[in-house]
Amino acid sequence: MHNKKIALAGNPNVGKSTIFNSLTHSREHTGNWAGKTVGTTEGIMKYKDTKHYVYDLPGIYSLLPHSEEERIARDFLIFDDYDFIIVVCDASSLLRNLNLVLQLKEINKDLVLCLNLIDEAKKKNISINKVLLEKLLDIKVIETCGFEKNSLNKLKEFIYNYKGRKSSSFKLKYSSFIEDKISYISSFLDKYDLSIDKRWLSLNILRRDEMVVSYINNLLNIDILSELEIGVYDIDDEMVECINNKASDIYNKTVSFDKDYSKDRVLDKIFTSKSLGIPIMLLFLGLIFLLTIKISNYPSSMLFSFFSYLEDILFNSLIDLGISKVLVDLFVNGVYKVTTWVISVMLPPMMIFFPLFTLLEDFGYLPRIAFNLDGMFSKCSSCGKQALTMAMGFGCNCVGVTGCRIIDSKRERLIAILTNVFIPCNGKFPTIIALISMFFVGINSSLSSLFLSTGILLLIILFCVLMTFLVSKILSMTILSGYSSSFVLELTPYRRPRIMKTIITSIFERTLFVLGRAVIVAIPCGFIIWCLANINISGISILNHLISFFNPFGNLLGLDGVIILSFLLGFPANEIIMPIMLMCYLNSGSLVEYSSLFELRNLLIDNGWTILTAVSVIILFLFHYPCSTACLTIKKETDSWYYTFLSIVIPTFIGVFLCFIINLLF
Repeated sequence: MHNKKIALAGNPNVGKSTIFNSLTHSREHTGNWAGKTVGTTEGIMKYKDTKHYVYDLPGIYSLLPHSEEERIARDFLIFDDYDFIIVVCDASSLLRNLNLVLQLKEINKDLVLCLNLIDEAKKKNISINKVLLEKLLDIKVIETCGFEKNSLNKLKEFIYNYKGRKSSSFKLKYSSFIEDKISYISSFLDKYDLSIDKRWLSLNILRRDEMVVSYINNLLNIDILSELEIGVYDIDDEMVECINNKASDIYNKTVSFDKDYSKDRVLDKIFTSKSLGIPIMLLFLGLIFLLTIKISNYPSSMLFSFFSYLEDILFNSLIDLGISKVLVDLFVNGVYKVTTWVISVMLPPMMIFFPLFTLLEDFGYLPRIAFNLDGMFSKCSSCGKQALTMAMGFGCNCVGVTGCRIIDSKRERLIAILTNVFIPCNGKFPTIIALISMFFVGINSSLSSLFLSTGILLLIILFCVLMTFLVSKILSMTILSGYSSSFVLELTPYRRPRIMKTIITSIFERTLFVLGRAVIVAIPCGFIIWCLANINISGISILNHLISFFNPFGNLLGLDGVIILSFLLGFPANEIIMPIMLMCYLNSGSLVEYSSLFELRNLLIDNGWTILTAVSVIILFLFHYPCSTACLTIKKETDSWYYTFLSIVIPTFIGVFLCFIINLLF
């Protein structure tokens, strides 16, 4: 039995990635909101004596693409070589899914319909006449539940035994005008031996689809539009109406339900309410931050103690091996100390924040955030999906920037990328929370202080969100001018979160991934910081020379040279900015760990810090250039040094300007 190539297609959020992971034992991240898969993923399904290649495509509503991800999926389905398509449909929302099935039948490829989430359909008392559905569509239909092992084993067995079959010729009947044009173009294409259905090609040549026209022109070495003198025709609306009518007809004949399943509607009335939607969103975020603040301190302290214990052992072991003390000092007090500091500060909050945030995502709440904020983003001439990417930025701006691929419009995608840095990432929270505790709340562990800290943190986040709206509006009126585009926002069904699976996958796929990138940039940073602190010029370290140089500029902003230099040296990772400050204030040759917030507060006050200084530092923490990994991610996503430069300049200018104004006023 030969190895097969299988395309896994379907609407967003129908469980394609879950089925892909189960078939190939991969670890693609799955989530309960539309747009999780933003690129084609290849995996291998090994079953019995065979090996099959499975391609997980981005979610696609139609073969008339409106985004880059839909184009990727459409082009793969039309132009790539594979044995058959498994089109995955949500059994509880079959009507919407049938539109894509009918369009895929038109391209005359070998097609299999996978009715996934059949368990959710049964919970909603939805019954599907599988036999009649197979007859009306003339394709094989198989039922699955993406999380049940037996169900997926049946799918594997089906793939193993499937011999392939062509369904009967399928044509949607359009108006006589369109049909005449299709016949005219098809008669011309009949002269050539083409592997793609000529009727479908003719229809899309008539639509002037850029990819199809380019494909024909390159293949036949002609200008098809000029050759046939094809005018400009807007036929998309008629095509969509024709497909919808056919889908409704099939749906009404094959699907029935006993009663309306209203739980989702009741929850949506609460979560998307004009009066309650935003407060509930803030409540959820507040609870996540509260738990992150409360719990993360303990494992952070344990990690600090553990790495400190290893530090002495490592130092003495390297000395005993006869390695130069200078090199040992460079490695231990430079590279090792910076790297372990980043791990100790970043890892615990991420291991708490990411799973909690992913549980909200798995529950299906994230699309409701986008719905609640869509009106505000529309007033800024940007896209409501930016709310999703903005929320992802709380964990890591790199993740938020990558997530901007779900935004269809290039202009709106660039706005979302350039403003994602205004959302404080996980690496900024520890320092901001410490400054709030030391200068605004009081250093104690009482419940009232904890709630007050969380309240102040929420106000800071609201300020960042408002700044995101403001900058988005300014960008949409200047260098990225335009109007907000319409988009389809799918309010996915609420699902019971898979708690253990969510915790495990969020740790391995998000926490360790982000931490790994931070460690990679922290290692060379530790080397540079040690050199600056330990190499002297005229008896004074390079670090102190730089501090003196930046002092006048720092004073203009209500800061000092140490703070300015710490932000510059903290470019690799936000987590090391505060320890660099301590190292400079203590005139130490390596990073210094503070044993308590009380000692840290006294140290800062002794070096001239006031409440005004704390405010300015928090402002600069919120608004300065992205870290090095975020900058690299922005360059990769935009493929432009210009927009990468803007992502650095815009937040830095705002942060410096606000600090200057605050210092001037107070």
